[in-house]
Amino acid sequence: MSISERVRSFRQGYHPTFWVANGMELFERLAYYGQATVLSIFLRNQLKFTEIEAGQLSSIFGGLIYALPIVGGTLADKFGFRKAFSIAFFMLAVGYFLIGSTGMETFRGVYEGLPLFWVLTVILIFTAMGGSFIKPSVLGTVSVTTTPETKSFGYAVYYWLVNIGAAAGPAIAYMVRDTYGIEFVYVVSAVSCLLMLVVNFFFYKEVKAAGKEDTESLGKKLMNLVMVLGNFRFILFLLIFSLYWIMFWQIFIVVPFFVADNWPDAPFEIIQSAGAWSIIILQLVVNRATKHLSPGAAMVTGFALSTASWLIVALFPNIWTLTATIFSFAIGEMTQAPRYYEYISDVAPPGQQGLFQGYAFLPIAIAWGVGGTFGGWLYTKYAREAGTPDVIWYILFGIGVAATVFMYLYTRYITARTPASQT
Repeated sequence: MSISERVRSFRQGYHPTFWVANGMELFERLAYYGQATVLSIFLRNQLKFTEIEAGQLSSIFGGLIYALPIVGGTLADKFGFRKAFSIAFFMLAVGYFLIGSTGMETFRGVYEGLPLFWVLTVILIFTAMGGSFIKPSVLGTVSVTTTPETKSFGYAVYYWLVNIGAAAGPAIAYMVRDTYGIEFVYVVSAVSCLLMLVVNFFFYKEVKAAGKEDTESLGKKLMNLVMVLGNFRFILFLLIFSLYWIMFWQIFIVVPFFVADNWPDAPFEIIQSAGAWSIIILQLVVNRATKHLSPGAAMVTGFALSTASWLIVALFPNIWTLTATIFSFAIGEMTQAPRYYEYISDVAPPGQQGLFQGYAFLPIAIAWGVGGTFGGWLYTKYAREAGTPDVIWYILFGIGVAATVFMYLYTRYITARTPASQT
């Protein structure tokens, strides 16, 4: 095949809307990870919450922003991804600005005398409601704008672009925090989402899934949402995955506390973004190297690689090995994540891509909902009270071992005996 034929084949394999959706996701991730890298420190140092309170607020926000896509995906399937993007970017822009405003001198009089924990809880819930439409809309778009031959690579491209945003966001957050103040990181996130609202209005074109025409009522779609919960094998699969993400989210809970308390001048945002840079550099290479693996084998391998990474900082604790741990953890992440989304896409019935991709984020929601408070407790107990922060890394390693074993057993004894349409 000539170069021109390869280019033509590549272009035909991806609808133009594929690139628009992934471009918007890049900037949404820039906004999300920019604020996520500073959230723990913003809550503790700027707003004077304890580590446990900061963890609880992080759990509320992170848990909901990844749990609500189950409903957001259902609504996106019914009303269309373009409308879902519009709602999402508007609410995110408003929400991020309001979060930042709680730490601004200009708005001190507005929040003075109010129970700030509960005010932030309301703001975080509002912001999470907006963010709930993003992931199922992007992944649903990828599903309907790629061919069977390009779908796997399409999800790898999606994940690669996501991590460009995840790397750029923390870098911008560090520069903004260092120059203007940590609260203005949220202003940058708000502006990024506002710009994507404009892009969506002018450039996003709705694409319908091939095959069955979607004529289901909203009530039927909501019933489908509940029916998925009755699929024991699928829900068990998602619960096992939640153990993996409990490990992952400690990069945004424990790591910033650990770095800020031991190396106050170190840019903790940049250290946290080591995983994103790892994916940017290696994602397409790893995708090519592991394409012969079945989704199950890729997921087990990814779990094992990420788990082993915690031993680097546990055995040789310093700022460089911590960075290496995060970089190595991402190699496991990029091994399993695109195949995970491919697996979810393959088992989703026609017209329910958004619904199933919404459920794809249930493990991340569970992990955030548990992991924020869990991470705050871990850091308080072992780093502050006991003075043994290395124990934290061994605990995370143990969680990873359990996750890897459970996923192996699932793929060996459940998925292998279950037709894909029933998984």
